[in-house]
Amino acid sequence: AGIPANACTSIIVGREATQDGSVMNSQTADGWYDANLRIIPGAIHPDGTTMPVYFGLLGDEPLPPMVLGHIPQSAETYTYFRTAYSCFNEHQLAIGESTIGQKDELKTFPGEGGAILTIEQLMIIALQRCRTAKEAVLLIGNLAERYGFLGSCANDGESLSVTDPSEAWIMEIMGTGFDWTPESGPGAIWVARKVPENHAAILCNVSRIDIVDEENPDFLFSPGYKEPAIRHGWYDPASGEPFNWRKTYAPETGPWSPSSMWVRGRLHYIHKHLMPSKKWDPYAETDSYPFSFAPEKLVSVREIIEIFRSTMEGTPFSMEENATWYIPGENRNLLKSPKATPFPDRATRELLNIPYMRPIAAKTSYSFISQSRSWLPAPIGGILWFSLDLPHFSTYIPLYAGTSKTPESWSTFEKENFSLDSARWTFLLVSSLANSNYQRGIQTLKSLRDPLEEKNHRDFLDWETEGAAFARRAEEIPREWFNQKAHEKMQEAHRIYVEIAHLLIREATIIDLW
Repeated sequence: AGIPANACTSIIVGREATQDGSVMNSQTADGWYDANLRIIPGAIHPDGTTMPVYFGLLGDEPLPPMVLGHIPQSAETYTYFRTAYSCFNEHQLAIGESTIGQKDELKTFPGEGGAILTIEQLMIIALQRCRTAKEAVLLIGNLAERYGFLGSCANDGESLSVTDPSEAWIMEIMGTGFDWTPESGPGAIWVARKVPENHAAILCNVSRIDIVDEENPDFLFSPGYKEPAIRHGWYDPASGEPFNWRKTYAPETGPWSPSSMWVRGRLHYIHKHLMPSKKWDPYAETDSYPFSFAPEKLVSVREIIEIFRSTMEGTPFSMEENATWYIPGENRNLLKSPKATPFPDRATRELLNIPYMRPIAAKTSYSFISQSRSWLPAPIGGILWFSLDLPHFSTYIPLYAGTSKTPESWSTFEKENFSLDSARWTFLLVSSLANSNYQRGIQTLKSLRDPLEEKNHRDFLDWETEGAAFARRAEEIPREWFNQKAHEKMQEAHRIYVEIAHLLIREATIIDLW
């Protein structure tokens, strides 16, 4: 209890640290969020056009989104991939998100004060208007300063992973207080730091930026980022001490503080996975981890998938390895219960007295891994690997940046109406069934999922060959080519998961009851 359910993880990898030279971004959207994947087309807008800005875009509110205000629209908007936290656009710009704690004095609330821009709204605007990561960071910062940053997840701050075919940036943004108005000064404070091209960086609900080097072009920041700290007495410029963003603005206690174990576990596992030769202390404070690091081997999409699917195996944080799962077997040997799972629900944890340990991905609505490739035209250079529900039980589908439409079954989930015609309902059902008898269920799932994924990766290589042939002929790839590939793979995955659901239902009904 007390551990936030809405808590996302993002991994970004620079182009010199990936196997294929792409810049990679990713996010697990952990919480009950809008996972309908829609592609919103770009448009040309007349002079003087305005756009509404909303509260409630995440899909976790019972009421429809509420208009908080209007801001000027840009002359042109780009096509982007829409989810709760919209993540990708036609120019290979990708944005991931992870909420971070901020001190109570910085928090803003809808309907109080003048702040109107949530992080999910800012992400949409950046994807609509920007081609590069640096442009996106500056636009998000400038708009938040002008119109006020409104925390939408626990009224807290936010961190973003922002990537394009060449660069990767981490941005952190916080409010300036519940009583902010446009007349009272900037409505946000923010800093950003560039990730070296041969490094990876992790966002998991804790600030990763400490000292801001104002003379270094690898840092960006709002002009008044120190002002709230000076005003509240958290920092004295006369002290001569360097200003530490994380230590100054992060809460000292509580679930969103840097010392939280549900944050430490993820940092430990991912660093251990990507830098295995170093001895990482699973209980070390989060500020002992570097802002970024050079992985010991080049990182692939499959490796990020493996991390997202992790159960914290091999660490003290694996709930599947809790001693209470072991039961007497033949010859008095202890055997792991067939019910033993790395994802026990709250009732099971309370019944068996299993302490909650946060996996990498938990209560996930969707996740993505993006690749942005500088040597290819944007429509085929950008790839979004998209997955519904918990990565451990799900599969990833490749979509090119040139895709303009997704199947209706992947974009029209209705929470109130169960139907296997809905991809999300199907994936949710499979996850629930496989988890309920995990030791057998996960093997049944993998017997169909793993061959599907191998086929997807083989087919994807064939697509790349087809795309290269278009490029050699200097031909523009038809939009329908991208859409046909996306529909083929998304519908095939949906069909296979319906088959998995039927197998798991049969096992639960015939084998378990008899």
